[in-house]
Amino acid sequence: MSSRLRWLTFFASFSFAVLVAAPATPSAPAQDSTPPLPKRLVGDYGYWSRSQDPPYGHEQIPYHKLTHINHAGMSFNADGSLSMPPSPPRFLEPELNSLAHVAGVKVLLLLGGDFVGLEKNPDGIEALVRNIAAFAKENDYDGVDMDWEYPSSKHSSPDREFFVKLMNVLREKHPDYTLSIDIPPWGGYGYDLKQLQLSIDYFNIMMYDCAGPWDQYGQLNSPIFWDTRDPAPWECRPGGSAQEAADYFLKYVPAKQLNMGTPFYGYYYTAIHQLFEECPPWVLDKTYNDDTCGNSVLTMNYGPNLKPRINRDGWYPQYAPIALVPYMLKTDGSDGYITYDDPFSTYYRVWYSDWDRGLGGTFMWALDEDYDGHSQDLLDAMYWATLTGH
Repeated sequence: MSSRLRWLTFFASFSFAVLVAAPATPSAPAQDSTPPLPKRLVGDYGYWSRSQDPPYGHEQIPYHKLTHINHAGMSFNADGSLSMPPSPPRFLEPELNSLAHVAGVKVLLLLGGDFVGLEKNPDGIEALVRNIAAFAKENDYDGVDMDWEYPSSKHSSPDREFFVKLMNVLREKHPDYTLSIDIPPWGGYGYDLKQLQLSIDYFNIMMYDCAGPWDQYGQLNSPIFWDTRDPAPWECRPGGSAQEAADYFLKYVPAKQLNMGTPFYGYYYTAIHQLFEECPPWVLDKTYNDDTCGNSVLTMNYGPNLKPRINRDGWYPQYAPIALVPYMLKTDGSDGYITYDDPFSTYYRVWYSDWDRGLGGTFMWALDEDYDGHSQDLLDAMYWATLTGH
């Protein structure tokens, strides 16, 4: 049976399965009795989410539904020094690390920074590795997730060689660290995948942002399968769907070293009213939009912004029959197109990645974006798809 046919069976039964399974979700005190996850489930967590509305911090994280947490917000400079973000809120959150470790979850520093400047500094790598080691030891971190967006895409680029060297030094100096990197889905040409897999534990495929203000057409944010009816495939491809991204990376990297990404946010196109529509001239002609949909596109998080709109306030959802992800349109036909993921598509993307394609796990950006003050529907979907494999 094909993946799409399996989806039809899944789609018909998923609501019932969730209703049956949801009451069995363990409360916080019972987390020690939950079975271990058979695949990685990595949660990106930004320190800034504690000051959002609704606030999301260590108290809201269901640790038993994760295997790793990437703590985002730290960066580094060209001389290898670490840069702490300004407060409030403070970046350091000791309870995050301690509660995660009690639950058997590893916490990694998600680091971006001045890669180009570091590359030009002969002593920069050694300094950065020393500073990471000191910070990780003092604050009880288990490793590093490196996020470079993006090295040069040329196959012979010095960026490729530099990134390999950086991760090699981190691995040699700290063999006990969990090391990962974040890579785009569109081919990964800026990364030496063959060499990097020797030093890191896994790759996080950022399978999202096919849509956004940089596009000229109303794309789908994170298709599971590619829809050939897309009139502007160059805005997303190669690697413009979970299927295509898996196809590409599996040529170079063992399945167990790949995590497929899924977004907990979407994009609201205010100037179009249907899937794959081109933004109108009055948007494209504005010089500051640079022939893109530009500032007519808004970013919205699922929990607080998108979930309340589903079948409410003049919005109705549809499912892209090939890509197998939802989008929303206005009931009166006026301008408004939203591309997003819901529990159905999130469950299926995780199931497809983990169990159909055999990848090592999944991850999301980001934990707080699913939270509406009461529930975390997308994380629940990821958890059950990872745990059961059904």
